Amino acid sequence: MKKFIKLGVLKFTLSLAFIASDMALFAQPPGGPPPGGGGTTGTTPPCWEPECVPIDSGLAFLLIAGILLAVRMLYTRKQQHIA
Repeated sequence: MKKFIKLGVLKFTLSLAFIASDMALFAQPPGGPPPGGGGTTGTTPPCWEPECVPIDSGLAFLLIAGILLAVRMLYTRKQQHIA
């Protein structure tokens, strides 16, 4: 029983620490005009080096890898259940 209480206190403490520290972990620079294009009119989107950082193909590969991993796990689980 004491083990479960200690585990609960540990989870609560870690959760509180993550919630309290999120204010210091911003990934974007503070306010001001957007870097690159854009300006104050907002006619062009902000752009970073190199050429607006295309992440669409990387996300597609990540999704495909996740789907393949899920299919493999389901297949092995089914094979273990049959045997």
